[in-house]
Amino acid sequence: MSALTEGKAVELTIGGMTCASCANRIERKLNKLDGVTATVNYATEKAKVTFPEGVDPQQLIAEVEKAGYTAELPAPPAAEAPAREPEDELRTLRQRLITSVVLGVPVIAMAMVPALQFTYWQWLSLVLAAPVVVYAGWPFHKAAWTNLRHGAATMDTLISMGTLAALGWSLWALFFGTAGMPGMTHPFELTIARSDGSGNIYLEAAAGVTAFILAGRYFESRSKRRAGAALKALLELGAKDVELADGRRVPTDQLKAGDTFVVRPGEKIATDGVVVEGTSAVDASMLTGESVPVEVRPGDAVTGATVNAGGRLIVRATRVGADTQLAQMARLVEEAQTGKAAVQRLADRISGVFVPIVIALAVGTLGFWLGTGNGAAAAFTAAVAVLIIACPCALGLATPTALLVGTGRGAQMGILIKGPEVLESTRRVDTVVLDKTGTVTEGKMTLVAVHLADGETREEVLRLAGALEHASEHPIAQAVAREAGSDATVEDFANVEGLGVQGVVDGHAVLVGRPRLLEEWSQHLPAGLRQALEAEQAKGRTAVAVGWDGKARAVLVVADVVKPTSRQAIAELRALGLTPVLLTGDNEAVARTVAAEVGIDEVIADVLPTGKVDVVKQLQAEGKVVAMVGDGVNDAAALAQADLGLAMGTGTDAAIEASDLTLVRGDLRVAADALRLSRRTLATIKGNLFWAFAYNVAALPLAALGLLNPMIAGAAMAFSSVFVVSNSLRLRRFS
Repeated sequence: MSALTEGKAVELTIGGMTCASCANRIERKLNKLDGVTATVNYATEKAKVTFPEGVDPQQLIAEVEKAGYTAELPAPPAAEAPAREPEDELRTLRQRLITSVVLGVPVIAMAMVPALQFTYWQWLSLVLAAPVVVYAGWPFHKAAWTNLRHGAATMDTLISMGTLAALGWSLWALFFGTAGMPGMTHPFELTIARSDGSGNIYLEAAAGVTAFILAGRYFESRSKRRAGAALKALLELGAKDVELADGRRVPTDQLKAGDTFVVRPGEKIATDGVVVEGTSAVDASMLTGESVPVEVRPGDAVTGATVNAGGRLIVRATRVGADTQLAQMARLVEEAQTGKAAVQRLADRISGVFVPIVIALAVGTLGFWLGTGNGAAAAFTAAVAVLIIACPCALGLATPTALLVGTGRGAQMGILIKGPEVLESTRRVDTVVLDKTGTVTEGKMTLVAVHLADGETREEVLRLAGALEHASEHPIAQAVAREAGSDATVEDFANVEGLGVQGVVDGHAVLVGRPRLLEEWSQHLPAGLRQALEAEQAKGRTAVAVGWDGKARAVLVVADVVKPTSRQAIAELRALGLTPVLLTGDNEAVARTVAAEVGIDEVIADVLPTGKVDVVKQLQAEGKVVAMVGDGVNDAAALAQADLGLAMGTGTDAAIEASDLTLVRGDLRVAADALRLSRRTLATIKGNLFWAFAYNVAALPLAALGLLNPMIAGAAMAFSSVFVVSNSLRLRRFS
């Protein structure tokens, strides 16, 4: 627990929540306590609670338990158990689903096909359907009971009420009515005629609804993100082991502040520290988003998990474990995910209104029939029939089928959607924040221009400079070497610390680096090249001078170039009604150049990795609904904080895990496609929910009038389900 200014803070793990309204209920309960402020997240199943000194955390747990849920204090860091919990939850759900399908299919078949109705078929139906309703449907009944105790109604209430009413009525008809007689059959006819209901059983409706809705829940749970995965991916970025200065190799977690360790070229730096010996270029793009490698020398600070791209370094550790920048970013991601309000499922919102109406209608029906002197059997038949028909089987399929087809189509187009809550956000998004490096730009250095002195040729400059740069590991050198593709031989190669490289290529003494390196050999840039170099640097590009045989001959310009599709992508995002904002850790000059090239007006530059979250929070505080597109570790917390996070699939695991949507290709145009597909999928879900309820609402008057027979109930169930599935399948044609 960390002491905060307003007291203490703790993160509780909450169990037993079935929907976003459960999270709201727990939050309200905790916030009623004096001095306590709590936010509960349904997706991560965590409650972040700040409380005054005098309050015991056990009091908070007791309060949550009073509301009908479970709460636990955080386990010590070593405990790995929580990572396996979602798997157990998924396994029990899978078992319930298999049970309901295996036992439910014969029940539906016997009820709907008269040829299968042998003598005593109804009793076999009861034996098969009872475990489906009681065991497989248990999560719905448990959630409905919790909701009932708090005077709330959700989709679970509707399912529990409908299936228990159907089972209860069937039991009454079998034991006390005429339905249990040998030779009883359900004629296959949709006649609308009044009956006292004692000869009707509704077991297939109860079993079918349970099986369909469990199938929906299972698919939904499988796609529900594991919040912990983002943190695991973040922490796995760090180096696993490290070589100490005395030559021993130890796991990174054994490092102590003050230890010195060795970092060879190409290795990750084990922890935050200060360079003691050696010079190199450090590629920090993954953490900071800076496209240009940072030159380090003795006395400079380096960050854990960044990559040493140049020479051998000896580093003294300054921060280890939970104090490192990487660990702080992991904490930011977790806080962002916990603070993000889960959207209440549409079906739950509709059910909250629909359930009280249905209960009122059932009570009204019972009262009416008793009041008109039609006898208790007829009155209860009609009232229970209202509850049975009100339970829309298709309700459970409405969201998952659209989601399954939508995510399947998305996968074909290179878009991975994490879960249903994601889609709710896409409709309201009005601002899209774009990370620069690797999202709008390529994220790697490329040779963009060659300025020549009089009488020089591009081919000759690249042949000699490229051969020399080929021998260097520096990312800027690699960009020149890639473009040049020179195979000339190099002799006497030397790396001049912090200035550049020199060597002999085909008998020419060649220098490539800062103008200062050339000046040390009395090779001064002519006025034309000096102006070109200054102009390029003003645009935020990196320029290196080339000289040989006593004369400066060219300036090579290296920059992180804009992706060819970025400009079109920005236009498409604007067409969807979004305002693009460019966000980067790079300097203002570079950011403005890139923004002008792709057509973005708003630029926020020089932002530290931890500052990206603050930018997103600031925009949200202004009332904007923010989508964030990024690809680096430095974007992970901002992706989690944004209302909708889109990660480039070419980026880091941490960014992908923290986002809601992943764009498999590194093409920004896919972001616009992803938003369009999400909006279309959401519209389909809404259409599905409308029809799921419409069929059953249409049959409610028949039930209230006592005209409902099992065939009509079964037909409403089948038609609404078939319609919902076929409506969802239309998403396969999305382009």
